[in-house]
Amino acid sequence: RLCRSGEIGRAAGIGRFRNMEVKRMSDKEAELLEEAVDKKFTRRDLFKAVGTGAAGLAVLAAGKPRQALAEVRRQLAGARYALVIDLRRCIGCKACSVACKSEFDVRLGVFRASVKEHEKGKGGERRRYFLPWLCNHCGKPPCVPVCPVEPRKAIHRWSDGSTTEYKKRATFKRPDGPVLIDYDRCIGCGNCVQACPYKVRFFDPVKIAGANRKAKAVDKCTFCVHRIDEGVVPSCVNTCLGRARIFGDINDPQSEISQVLDENDFDILLSEEGTIPQVFYISLDKDVYDKGVDTR
Repeated sequence: RLCRSGEIGRAAGIGRFRNMEVKRMSDKEAELLEEAVDKKFTRRDLFKAVGTGAAGLAVLAAGKPRQALAEVRRQLAGARYALVIDLRRCIGCKACSVACKSEFDVRLGVFRASVKEHEKGKGGERRRYFLPWLCNHCGKPPCVPVCPVEPRKAIHRWSDGSTTEYKKRATFKRPDGPVLIDYDRCIGCGNCVQACPYKVRFFDPVKIAGANRKAKAVDKCTFCVHRIDEGVVPSCVNTCLGRARIFGDINDPQSEISQVLDENDFDILLSEEGTIPQVFYISLDKDVYDKGVDTR
C-alpha cells in the first residue's frame, strides 16, 4: 500500500497491484471504451455494454459517459495511477505548489504544480474559486508522439514481479499511468511543450537537456514516481491541508480513489481535447472553467 509519510492505514489510499482475476480487453474494446469519457451513460449501462462485447462497446462509445473512464480502467490488467482533486475541500493555500517546489528544487518563475484563481459573482455574492493545475498524465498524451527522439524498448516491472515491455522516447508514458521525461535523452526541442493543451510543460531555466548541451531541458509534474515506487503518495498529496487530493490505483476497487470516484460525480479539464486525462475534479464549476477559460 502507498501511504503518506509517517502514516499507515486509512491514509494509504492506494492499493498495490493485487493478484486478482482480470479480463484483458482487446485494443479495439479499450479504444472504444476510452472514447466514452464525455457522455452520460449510467454505470449499469456501461457494464451492460462491456458484457455484450464489441457491439455493445460501439453503442457505448456513441454515448460517451463522463464517469466511464474510471470504470474502464478496472477492465484493464495492472495498476493505473490517477489523482482526484476535491474542490469542495481546496482552500487555495497553495501548500501543494510549495511542497512540489521543495521536493524537486523547482526554479523561481516556473511551477510543476500551481493553483489558479478566478472570481465570480457581484457584490456580497462575489466568490473566489481555486483550481489546482498540473500535468494530467493523459491516457492519450499528445506530448508523446511529437517527441522526435527514437523510441527504445523499455521494461516496466510490476509490484508482483511480472513485467511489461513498452516503447520509451524522451517523453513517454509508463504502463501504470505517469507521463514522464527521460532527461538524459531530452534534446530540448520543445515539441512536447507546444503539444500539451494544458500548457504545464516548461523549459527549466537551469537544467540542461541531456542529449543536447546547447538547450534547456523540459520539465513538468511526474506524479512523484520516485515516491510512489517506494509506496509513498506524491508530495502534494501528503502536504494538502484540506485532504483535497486523493491519489491511487483506479484499477484497485478497494483503493480510496476508486471509492471516491464511485461515490461522487466528477469532471475532467479540456475534455474537448480528447486526451483522456487521469486527473479528476469533484465540484468543478463549469461556469467558471468552461472549455479551458482562464485555465491555460
